[in-house]
Amino acid sequence: MRKIWLVFLLPIVCCLPFITSCSKDKPQQALKNMAVPVAVGTVIKRSVPVQISAIGNVEAYSTVGIKSQVGGTLMRVHFKEGQDVKKGDLLFTIDPRPYETALKQAKANLAKENAQLENARLQVSRYADLVKKGYVAQEQYDQIRTNSAALEAAVSADKAAVENAQLQLEYCSIYSPLTGRTGSLISYQGNLIKANSDSSMVVINQIQPVYVTFSIPDKYISEIKKYMAAGKVKAEAVIGKDDANAVEGILTFLDNTVDSATGTIKLKATFANNEKRLWPGLFVSVNVILTSQPDAIVVPSQAVQTGQKGTYVFVVKEDRSAESRPVAVDRTFGAETVVSEGLHAGETVVTDGQMRLMPGAKVEIKK
Repeated sequence: MRKIWLVFLLPIVCCLPFITSCSKDKPQQALKNMAVPVAVGTVIKRSVPVQISAIGNVEAYSTVGIKSQVGGTLMRVHFKEGQDVKKGDLLFTIDPRPYETALKQAKANLAKENAQLENARLQVSRYADLVKKGYVAQEQYDQIRTNSAALEAAVSADKAAVENAQLQLEYCSIYSPLTGRTGSLISYQGNLIKANSDSSMVVINQIQPVYVTFSIPDKYISEIKKYMAAGKVKAEAVIGKDDANAVEGILTFLDNTVDSATGTIKLKATFANNEKRLWPGLFVSVNVILTSQPDAIVVPSQAVQTGQKGTYVFVVKEDRSAESRPVAVDRTFGAETVVSEGLHAGETVVTDGQMRLMPGAKVEIKK
C-alpha cells in the first residue's frame, strides 16, 4: 500500500513548483497586458531662459511724509484717502489769515524805513556841500552819513522780513512734491496743526515706477556683474501663481556688501508698473533672466519622478507600452524641466498615472 501511495504522490510533488511559478507569473503578465490610463506630454526642443529665482518684496520708488512748515488750523483737505495725486496738486490749506496780517505789517515797516532812508539820503547830499564850504562841522556830517547807512541796513532787514512773511503765507498751501498715491489721512479738517510736527499729515508713495527688492546667494555675484556690465538684465515679477502674466522690469541695483549672516546679497529691480499690479509691501516671485539657452530639451515637470537610482521618466513607446528611462535634470523653471540627458524631442512622456505603471505595462492615453 505504501508503494501504491508513493506512485500517486510523486507526480503531484514534482508538478508543485511549476504550478506555483505559473500562479506568480499570471498576475504579472496580467498587469502588463492590462492598459493603465495615463496623461501624457510631449518632449520639445526650444530656447529657454537661464535665470535665477528668488522671493522679493515690492517697495515704493519714493515715499514722502507730508508735514506742515507753519502752524495753524487746517482749513481744508483737497483730496480723498487713497487718491492718486500728481506733482504740484494742492493737498492742504492752513488758515492763512495770521500770515496775511504779518505780511501787511512787514510791508508797512518797509515803507516807513524807505521814507526815512530817502530823507537821510537828501540830508547827506545837502550837508556834503555845506561841509565843503565850512558851514557845517565834519563831525555833524559824519553823523548824518552814519544815520543814512543805518537806515539802508534797516531797509534791507525789512525787505527780508517781507520775503519771510510772504514765504510763511505760501506755506499755508501744501502741494504734493511727487506723483503718487496717498495713504490714510492722519490730519483732518479743523485740526490744529503744529509746525514741523513729528507725525505726518499723510504719506504719499510713488508706485510708478516701483522697486522689487530681493536677495540671492553670493555665488551668483560674478554672473550678475558680468551680465549687468554687458547690458540691461531683464527681471520678471510673478504675483501668486500667475506665471503667464509676469510683470517685466530691469535689474538696476546690486548692493555693495554681502550679508555675512545669510551669505546673500541684496538686489533691486525697477518696474514701470503701468497697470499698477505691483503694490508696496506685496511679496512676489522674482526671476532674473541672465541669458537664453537654445535647443534645450524640455518636458513637463510632472513627468519627472525620483527613485532610488535618481530621476527618471516613463516614456510611451510606439506599441503603447511604458519604458522607465533615467534622465539627467539640468534645472526646473515654472511648470517645465530642462533635461540634459535621456530624452529626445518628439517623444511622449507620462505626466499623470505613474504610480500604477511598471516597465513594459500597456498604457491608455487619457484626453
